[in-house]
Parts: sequence; C-alpha cells; structure tokens
Amino acid sequence: MVKPGGPEGPTSHDVVDTVRRALGTDRVGHLGTLDPFAAGLLVLVVGRATRLAPLAAAWSKAYEGVIRLGTTTTTDDATGEPVATSEAWRGSDAAQVEQVLATFRGAYDQRPPAYSAVKVAGVRAYRRARRGETVVLPPRRVEITELALVRFAPPDLSFQARVSGGTYLRSLARDVGAALGCGAHLATLTRTAVGPYGLGEAVAPEAVTRQDLRDPAELVADLPRRDLTALERDAVLHGRPLPAAGATGDEGRVALFADGRLLAVAERAGELLKPRVVVAEP
Repeated sequence: MVKPGGPEGPTSHDVVDTVRRALGTDRVGHLGTLDPFAAGLLVLVVGRATRLAPLAAAWSKAYEGVIRLGTTTTTDDATGEPVATSEAWRGSDAAQVEQVLATFRGAYDQRPPAYSAVKVAGVRAYRRARRGETVVLPPRRVEITELALVRFAPPDLSFQARVSGGTYLRSLARDVGAALGCGAHLATLTRTAVGPYGLGEAVAPEAVTRQDLRDPAELVADLPRRDLTALERDAVLHGRPLPAAGATGDEGRVALFADGRLLAVAERAGELLKPRVVVAEP
C-alpha cells in the first residue's frame, strides 16, 4: 500500500482499517509500521497469509528522507516538541557530513526513541513517555547496509538508506546530529522498499481489490521447497508431521507446496517435518 505522510498522516492501523473495509475482511496485518508523519510503502498481508508475517520480520527496508540539523525533539522527529537547539551546524560542510555518515554504515548499537512501541515492563514506551515518565531504552544491534548523502542544504541533509528490520530512522537522525555536535531530528521520511517489494508496485489503500493481492508464496521464496503428494498434502493440512526424507537442508524451515500452491511452512525436527504455519484451507 502507498501510505500518505505529513503532519496529518494516517497511522499504519488506519491504513489497515481502510484495506479491511475495501476487501471485506478483518484478517489484515502488516510487515512493519510506518510512523504517521512518514510516507511510502506499507506491505500488508491478508487472510491466512497474516500467519507468515513473522517470517519477513528480518527483511531489510529502504528509505529516503531529510535530517534537519540544529534541533533535537522529544520524539526525534518533526512531530515532537523542541528539546535543544544549536547553531553548530553552520560550521559543517558536505565532506564532514559524509565522514559522519560513513561511521554509521555497518552494524551499530542503536537506542530506540522514547516514543516508540518497544515495551517496558509490559507497557509501550510511548505510553510511558506521554505520561511524562523518563524513558531510556537499552540499545539494540542494527545494520545500516546503505547510507548515502543525496544533498546537503544546511541545515537539511537529504539521504537514502537501506537498513535491517527493527532499525529506527528517527534514532539514526538523532545519532547523526549528536556525532556532528549540533543535534538533529528526522524532518521527512519515505519508505521506498521492503524486502523484494518496491514503492512503485504499491496501490492506494482505498483502491485495493482482490486482484491486487500477491501470491503468499513470495513471502517464503528464500526457504527450501518441498512438493507434496496428495496423501502428504492431506496430512499437512491437518497439522500432521511428515518424514523429512527429501527435504533440502539439515535443519530450519521448509516451504511445503502442492499443485504449485503454498500449503504451509514446516520446521525440521530430527527425522520429521512438523507443520508450524498452515496457510491453505483444509
């Protein structure tokens, strides 16, 4: 789906609700939220394919956006209240910005924003932050595989990035500002890709039809595949394990197909393949 952004942008849940109404089903999920102010690609899963969403959790995501130097905010983006300001960015040039961005390429320990969905003692961090509590979340390891400076027009720097699942671009903006010694926040953000899917393939939520839905097998294209006989098909649809003989690989998940259609994702346990996620109807 193409999610609109901006100050009055819808939440990812709003987009899901729109698609539920358009398709006439409550079984709609997503492969990673976008903040309301952010725009771009929101990949949704429908029906029993929602069960496959965890398998795509590690997919990389690509973005383009603008980091505004000189002001830190409560939310690390343009929707928050200013916390501190600095004119130190006036001494920065494109070469210095390039050097700083280079330090973030690869793996680094990133602290999620206080206003995030990360749970603290069972409560979302943003709920605690809105109550006025001080929220400092522990860092987590993320991977920045691409980070390029597109344009430097102080105090704004436009960038493109590809990052691992679980990376916060708001935190990246905050950390870049800290490294430059002037503070910063994320001013705009557009998600351009999720795994193999690009923004150019997306449709508007209110315009989606059943014909726009993709084959759920695309979500497991990286898994070893096994094609089943009719008897094996019936066993899998009822959750019964199969002998692992003929499976590719010694361990891990295997995508099970019959007549060219994805039935389930199984996990190898010793000499058996145990169906863990069944997506086809019995």
